[in-house]
Amino acid sequence: MGLTAHTLRHAVAQAAESARRAEDELNAADGKVGDGDTGVMLRRLFEKLSAAASPDQEDIGAVFQSLGAASASATGSSLGTLVTVSMLTLAKETRGRSELPWGEFGSALQKVRDVMMARGGATLGDKTVVDVLDAVATAIDGLADPREIYARAWLVTVNTLDAFRDKPNRLGRARMFAEKSIGLDDPGMLAFSRLLEGLEPQNVR
Repeated sequence: MGLTAHTLRHAVAQAAESARRAEDELNAADGKVGDGDTGVMLRRLFEKLSAAASPDQEDIGAVFQSLGAASASATGSSLGTLVTVSMLTLAKETRGRSELPWGEFGSALQKVRDVMMARGGATLGDKTVVDVLDAVATAIDGLADPREIYARAWLVTVNTLDAFRDKPNRLGRARMFAEKSIGLDDPGMLAFSRLLEGLEPQNVR
């Protein structure tokens, strides 16, 4: 068992709904350390991604490629750019395949993490979405049960938000308000948690 084109399309649709629900919360969180537009950007982005996930395509790499192209044209934000490079990295990893086994999902996310760091200039500990992605990728590496993967991913996401809340942001616009950012969730990390939360059919909070 693994991630297929069908499950990917379903996940993107769920993420689009999660982004819509979290729009105001994410805008408010970003407004404390940035431009206050993370929520609206994420909603628009995932609306585009949901529309781009063709129901006729079974090659999972081709679906990721379509998602990457849609993301690239949807937003010029730094977080949007990281979504784009994530999709294109996963497209390269899965091109020509109908399924990505769950046991390989963690290592695929580790490659996404590395590309994000190279593209965005983040290092681990900067209090960015890269930190929570690294925690998830490490925690689920080698796991083959999707329920266990989700449970482990959710746990480390919550723990990472908690661990970084009282640290300053060291990258992006938020770094200009480093002291002010202490005690606040990073908007990108918070967005990751809300998207992940929406993949679970039951409320996990």
